[in-house]
Amino acid sequence: MKKVINCLKEHNPLIKKKLREVSVEEGLVIAEELFQILNKRGDGIGLAANQVGIDAQVAVVNVREPLVLINPKIISKENPIDFYEGCLSYPGQGVSTQRYRDIVVQTAQEECGWYFSGADSLQNVRGSWEEKNKEDEQERRILESICIQHEIDHLNGITIHDRENKSKPIVSQKKIGRNEIITIQKDGEEKVLKYKKAQRFLNDGWIIK
Repeated sequence: MKKVINCLKEHNPLIKKKLREVSVEEGLVIAEELFQILNKRGDGIGLAANQVGIDAQVAVVNVREPLVLINPKIISKENPIDFYEGCLSYPGQGVSTQRYRDIVVQTAQEECGWYFSGADSLQNVRGSWEEKNKEDEQERRILESICIQHEIDHLNGITIHDRENKSKPIVSQKKIGRNEIITIQKDGEEKVLKYKKAQRFLNDGWIIK
């Protein structure tokens, strides 16, 4: 496990490679390992196989609930939004990107796609609805949709720097240790906390002061 975790670095040779498709059975085994790594680190909300040295179209996301993406494809997207985005493979760095609030994703486990939305409702393409009205739930749905797009990019060899919105500067390129105390801010509010704990806020529009 320690050897795999150490592969989380930007000169990982697989980070810019489109990964091979796998069977559902193999994908689920890899996904279990990815969740173990993600939980052990405790500072991320998603992880792709190539980030830990595995050549496989598998990623996991854990924002509202654990999600497994095997050979995923985005088959439609709408409602673009600007977002500040970080990445476990580029610690201490963040870029402004344009993502989409609403996406339809198809995976090897699902015959039809799943609709991920930052709106008040989440809909399986098959037609079931789950109504939610809380503001924090809506924010988590937006974050979940963006995280899915981020991880699918990884599986195709695309990094946050490839997605950088060139009209907006990189917010931070400073190398920051996981246990370093930092100050982050958003809409006039500030928080002081360790960098490893700040990751989920940085992925939600907060910036390093």
